[in-house]
Amino acid sequence: MTLTIPGFDQVRLPGTDGVELAAAVGGSGSPVVLLHGFPQTHLMWRHVAQRLADEHTVICPDLRGYGASDKPAATGPEVYSKRTMAADVVALAAALGHERFALVGHDRGALVAFRAGLDHPETLTHLGILDVVPTLDMWNVLHGVPAAVGYHLFLMAQPPGLPETMIANSADVYFGSFLDAWAGDPAALPEPVRAAYLRACAAAVPSIVADYRASAGIDITHDQADRDAGSQLAMPVTVVQQDWGTHLGYDAAAVWRAWAPDLDHRLTGAGHFMAEEAPDEITGAIRDLLLR
Repeated sequence: MTLTIPGFDQVRLPGTDGVELAAAVGGSGSPVVLLHGFPQTHLMWRHVAQRLADEHTVICPDLRGYGASDKPAATGPEVYSKRTMAADVVALAAALGHERFALVGHDRGALVAFRAGLDHPETLTHLGILDVVPTLDMWNVLHGVPAAVGYHLFLMAQPPGLPETMIANSADVYFGSFLDAWAGDPAALPEPVRAAYLRACAAAVPSIVADYRASAGIDITHDQADRDAGSQLAMPVTVVQQDWGTHLGYDAAAVWRAWAPDLDHRLTGAGHFMAEEAPDEITGAIRDLLLR
């Protein structure tokens, strides 16, 4: 049995380049799109989505390459670039009749949301980011032994073949290790939900690796071009993250302020899976963002 967000409709809608995305859609009102992170699916938004659906149309897609969405072969770096994945989200929202919408992303979904904010400023009304820094900055702040927390970034950046084989041969152990290590409250990931994430990831190893590999190549190129051009996010931005700045020795708020002049930067005591561990806190942050 496939787990779903209670009360939400399950749909398939066109992204770009013939790719279809699976999404859960519920509620009514101004649209809010929620993008999941790794190693998860749209199901991670189940608590927050139901809370927001009282006031908004809430759209929770599986990113291309994840969950029940299409997983095209990575025939080139652009297939899983965040630019392409952001264009998917804009196309999906348009297919539902929404030319403008608020966008919130967690982890990998936050990187897609960031790119959408730069590439489609006329489309996004508000931007929410959970527990990342932009790709270009992410590589710049990973130094020394503390950077070992991000070993997977380096593993999945390797040329095609080796990481896919290694991960596929131990998929449940590999993906499960992140669910264990990153959860501040393991009870927030009950066994049926954990099992759903592991099944989805095991079925998507090549595309997940391709997503990460893009972040060690083409995504850096795109971010650097925007930095060189002085591009910034034009909409109100809220960032909620763990205190990675202290752990890795950088000023997280300053990193984000360089990209987002209209910034609300918040630290949380929840673990990485904060939408599941602290849904009231995250729902509150999103509601505050939408009032700006």
